[in-house]
Amino acid sequence: MFRGMRRKAQLLSEEETIKIFEKGTSGVLAVLGDEDYPYAVPLSYIYCDSKIYFHGAKSGHMLDSILKHEKVSFCVIDEDKVVPEEYTTYFRSAIAFGKVRVIDNENEKRNAIEKLAIRYTPNDEEGRLKKIEREYKILCMFELDIEHMTGKEAMKLVKEKKKK
Repeated sequence: MFRGMRRKAQLLSEEETIKIFEKGTSGVLAVLGDEDYPYAVPLSYIYCDSKIYFHGAKSGHMLDSILKHEKVSFCVIDEDKVVPEEYTTYFRSAIAFGKVRVIDNENEKRNAIEKLAIRYTPNDEEGRLKKIEREYKILCMFELDIEHMTGKEAMKLVKEKKKK
């Protein structure tokens, strides 16, 4: 169903790919937008229990696109060092494919927003909880159920790993 990576030598293991998702603080969600044009949206997220959680508004382009077509991809760039003299970059990235759903269950929604908030403000429980309460009614939480994921890195990084 999903294409295999063409440059298999650059393929990261599942564990390395998961580490990129766990470490990252922002990624780009790609959906099928208006009139079937791709729509890519940068957003904050949390990877947890083999799923990706993120929030958005209860109206707008992203929500409309997800409700119309649940299949999406999500990309995170872990490393991107420009190397001008080699006309390249030393990169590491991960991409996930799957289906997104709006979290309707109140307990699931609350659990998801709390995990996301803790990810970004781990040392301010009081402020975090106040912010959640203030924004909760207008908040839409999403869950991306990952069906396939891959990670990839520059050949230079592959060769450096082999030397170790």
